Amino acid sequence: MQDDKSHFASYPSLQGHVVLVTGGATGIGESIVTHFARQGARVAFFDIQDEPALRLVESLAAEGCPASHYLHCDLTDLAALTRNVEQVLAAWGTVDVLVNNAANDGRHNLSEVTPEYWDQSMAVNLRPQFFMIQAVLPAMRRAGRGSIINMSSISWMIPSTGAALYVTAKAAIVGLTRTLAHELAPDGIRVNAVLPGAIVTERQKRLWYTPEYKAEIMANQALKRDILPEDVARLVLFLAADDSSAITNQSYIVDGGWV
Repeated sequence: MQDDKSHFASYPSLQGHVVLVTGGATGIGESIVTHFARQGARVAFFDIQDEPALRLVESLAAEGCPASHYLHCDLTDLAALTRNVEQVLAAWGTVDVLVNNAANDGRHNLSEVTPEYWDQSMAVNLRPQFFMIQAVLPAMRRAGRGSIINMSSISWMIPSTGAALYVTAKAAIVGLTRTLAHELAPDGIRVNAVLPGAIVTERQKRLWYTPEYKAEIMANQALKRDILPEDVARLVLFLAADDSSAITNQSYIVDGGWV
């Protein structure tokens, strides 16, 4: 992801801010981590993919970005989630920005879904978003400010098929965003959602981005081009920065005009 950075905005309000990103080792999350680091933010990110995470830390250091901090964390383990958030707070004192990005968009047949699979899906795609917010909330309240960005998806708006549990979780995230935006506003904390469309990540290309699927995407998008992780990351930067200080309770779509 080698943007020509001269073409895009810089956000002085992000310099030195502490940003925590879940699922930051690859895909959209990797782009989000990279873009925040290039803005001069101090970035911590959680993932379970150690090799790409450590490569990302090294590459950002080689660019001269502030040192980023990777923590191995299985977000389905709520005790581990809490411990890792506490490590970030112990190291840096606060969390100014939380990006709830981690997810698994695995496909499934409706008739094959068991109660155990349902619970597993929600434990990855929905439950951590709430408990990450709960974990950073005391620090944000002490600071009297914060920006929380929850990653949803257009999948529940199209709607997508073949991934009913993922779609259900992504719809629920918008509801969570809206209620917490009102609940946390008195503390100076903003909560918004970002809804990506068909983003061309390495995972998508490896698993599902067939010529037939690409043709379907281009038939539905108004913009006839690939939508890339950096297209999402640049919106996340704006919602984290003071430039968006009057914006909360909103859901922003990045899909090339599909919806």
